[in-house]
Amino acid sequence: MTSTPKTAKTVLISGASIAGPALALWLHRYGFVPTVVERAPELRTGGYKVDIRGTAIEVCRRMGVLDEVRANSTDMRGGSYVDGTGRTIGELPADIFGGRVEEDDEIMRGELARILYDRTREDVEYVFGDSITALAEDADGVTVTFESGTVRRFDLVVGADGLHSNTRRLAFGPEERFKRHLGAYISIFTAPNHLGLDRWETYHALPGKLVCVYSSAGETDAKNLFVFSSPEELAPHHRDTAAQKRALTDAFAGDGWEIPRLLGHAAEAEDFYLDSMSLVEMDRWSTGRVVLLGDAAHCASPASGQGTGLALTGAYVLAGELARAGGDHTVAFARYEQHMRPGVERNQRMAEGFVKEMTVDRKWKIALRMFMVRTLPKTPWKNLIAKKIRDEIQACANAVPLADHTAPATNAAARPTVTA
Repeated sequence: MTSTPKTAKTVLISGASIAGPALALWLHRYGFVPTVVERAPELRTGGYKVDIRGTAIEVCRRMGVLDEVRANSTDMRGGSYVDGTGRTIGELPADIFGGRVEEDDEIMRGELARILYDRTREDVEYVFGDSITALAEDADGVTVTFESGTVRRFDLVVGADGLHSNTRRLAFGPEERFKRHLGAYISIFTAPNHLGLDRWETYHALPGKLVCVYSSAGETDAKNLFVFSSPEELAPHHRDTAAQKRALTDAFAGDGWEIPRLLGHAAEAEDFYLDSMSLVEMDRWSTGRVVLLGDAAHCASPASGQGTGLALTGAYVLAGELARAGGDHTVAFARYEQHMRPGVERNQRMAEGFVKEMTVDRKWKIALRMFMVRTLPKTPWKNLIAKKIRDEIQACANAVPLADHTAPATNAAARPTVTA
């Protein structure tokens, strides 16, 4: 590939979830011209609650959205485990249950997506209901063909389109080369709050399975969350919702507690989601003028609890490095990856262990855990145990340091321009 001028300005971002709009916000502040394309016909506001911890808190503060994030906090009070009859086995407060410190926050993924979209929609072009079908790079840019038939030119292309990244497939090759299944699946959907939960999580554990129902602040409905072991990947395509609903029902067939009733709501759930717990592991996150961001580059799976944080931090670092390099993507992409990769890999290793914790495979192991949940609040060393859990999680949440040179003022009027 021939050398390129250091004046890249127009950037196509594929994906309008978290990483894409966050990157668009920063790029616009730095004087770039971002365009976001999203396959869905409108902003997707479903999903589960996500954590904002460690480095991601400072990123949100510098973005100017931290107050709004906190105003939309889930405000969870705690959680409990129940047995097959619905009897409460033990309860834990939210700080122990989630391993959080005072500064941490939690928000519904859809609310965070809405906040980022609202902050960027006036300054950034969004194209909904379309996707990339072909990328043709030359010395001066990338010719992008869209599913709609539109053909446009951009200086750079960013894939922020998740675990099943279409951008990654077009630029790097088939998904199977990079995705590693961790042996479990996760599903979530909205349903009536028939347990009457108020900022509370209720868990029921079975060998190789975990069910959770929760309702967060301001919600009249509840979220039904299912996790189950599956050594092999399931047959249904990630966009075949009907087949996915059948697969979930089959996985929990014959199980008790409230499970049949919870599954009964899956059929009509418009926000139904099911996917594998998988890692994305790549030797490099960029090729030429195309770079990957967030789960598209390095999915750590929901088991890490850090996917949102890594997406926000990665967007911040990538935009900052592009500005620092004056638009020279060859320099910026290398710096971005060098900065992010150690922290990403630490979070991925943590996720591998947490998947096993979520799908305990023996009844006696579940019984031991329930004993710990029941007795922990009464033990004199509960604070030490809680601190150990928090320290591990916080170490991962802060695994990617922030560099001051990538931190512009949060005043929207103070937008530095990119110079050659």
